[in-house]
Amino acid sequence: MSEAERNAKAIQKVTLTGAVLDLFLGIAKIVVGWLSQSHALIADGIHSLSDLLTDALVLIVAHYGAQAPDKSHPYGHARFETLATLLLGSTLIAVAGAIAWDSLERLISSTPAPIPEWPALIVAILSIMGKEWIFHYTMRVARKVQSELLKANAWHSRSDALSSIVVLIGLLGSMAGWHWLDQIAAVIVGVMVGYIGWKLMTDSIRELIDTALPEQQLAEIRSELLRTEGVIDVHDIRSRTMGARILLDLHLQVSPRVSVSEGHYIGVRAEYILKSALNISDVVVHIDTHDDSSSEDILPGLPGRAEILHQIEDCWQKTPINYQTDRVQIHYLNDSVHLDIMIAGIPPDEDTVRQMTQCIQSQPWAGQVRLWFTPL
Repeated sequence: MSEAERNAKAIQKVTLTGAVLDLFLGIAKIVVGWLSQSHALIADGIHSLSDLLTDALVLIVAHYGAQAPDKSHPYGHARFETLATLLLGSTLIAVAGAIAWDSLERLISSTPAPIPEWPALIVAILSIMGKEWIFHYTMRVARKVQSELLKANAWHSRSDALSSIVVLIGLLGSMAGWHWLDQIAAVIVGVMVGYIGWKLMTDSIRELIDTALPEQQLAEIRSELLRTEGVIDVHDIRSRTMGARILLDLHLQVSPRVSVSEGHYIGVRAEYILKSALNISDVVVHIDTHDDSSSEDILPGLPGRAEILHQIEDCWQKTPINYQTDRVQIHYLNDSVHLDIMIAGIPPDEDTVRQMTQCIQSQPWAGQVRLWFTPL
């Protein structure tokens, strides 16, 4: 069994456990609230039953969101979790609005509020204990499998426990003669549920619009990269999240004199460090030989290898000896092209070398030119 399958089973188990508890508490609160004449307890029961929708969403997303990347979804299916969290948040806000509006209407009406009976207290206490237990159980599994939606579901359970505390206070106050306190408690429950829904919605929207990681986390990433051997600087770090996954695009500055393969090695090494030390899921590394973050990139305007070799051959034809270029190393540094030219042949006199070098350096794109002669 793969890790993804094990995680899905763990999510399914804790969610089904929570669903059974939500169903029991929801029915108990509504029935006892109706019999005990507690509007706040009935509202809290509706809140508990709304948790069943959350549980269903978690089960569906656990199935589809854990699927491996495919051709149509190369980054995976983690955004299913984000969309489900957004839907959950909007549903909670709707439920909260209905609860608060109905309670306010009852509060401002002239109809005297009935006094709740003691069975409502027992159900409220059982709800607090049960929802607090499922909160800790769900959060423990959520951290283990790194599921943001499961964490949201855990906080939904915690909000139910908190709302039950408010209901308990309202019941005690109403039974003590403060008849309006039960309705006030119901309004507070609605506000709490609405706040949780708003928080879930805003977090999901931030993810869907690719909001960057917090500055503190980006600073930690930068610090880790700068400790990597061969990395001179880091710039243009772009980050986003997909569920529990963190995706990065960044530029690493390395020495302009390293080979292509060494530059690639430095990038691969940096990617490995980020994934192993900071739990980054996906990294795209761009290797730079200079910091191009604060200036216009003029590299596209510089000549390519074919044009440079053509210019070198033209210069060679102007010398008294017909030299053959063996190998050319091209270094694009800032706004110029630096060359290391290996030439097959015996070194000529200094004047000829100077003539060959100056001919190339007369080109507007040329920087430093070094000639290396090797025997035939």
